[in-house]
Amino acid sequence: MVNPRRQAKKTEEVAEEQAVKPLEEIQEQVEESPAEAEQPVVAPLGEVLGQAEKAYAAYMEAERQVARIYRENEQQVAEAYRRAEQQGNRACEESIRQALKVREQAERRVRETYQRAREQVEKAHEEAIAQALKIRDEAIAKAWQLREETTEQAWTIYSKIIR
Repeated sequence: MVNPRRQAKKTEEVAEEQAVKPLEEIQEQVEESPAEAEQPVVAPLGEVLGQAEKAYAAYMEAERQVARIYRENEQQVAEAYRRAEQQGNRACEESIRQALKVREQAERRVRETYQRAREQVEKAHEEAIAQALKIRDEAIAKAWQLREETTEQAWTIYSKIIR
């Protein structure tokens, strides 16, 4: 890419060279012919003015080129910014999608773990109830057996006393 400052400087140097060369030529002409110096200087002055106008026109053209280059550069920078912003937005959206995916996976794993824990608790609860019922039934059976034995002993003792 062309550096706008370097281009402007180059254009100014060309304009200065164009303006300086005729001045040197005029000085050489003046030194060569003193008799011609007495003649009217209108023609060389017209040439110098023409060259000055050309130099000014070159300067104005260079200035327009510099302005155009600056506008183009500004547009390129703006476009680069838009591309960077779009790329940043896409990266952000992708990160958000990934974060949501990770979150959903984590929630699914938590639900599965909760369900397994709930099933284990339910199983342990049922086993504890079954164990408690078994112990109760055994205690009741033992108590009933003890009652039966005690009642039989009482009847045996009562029947011995009555006879």
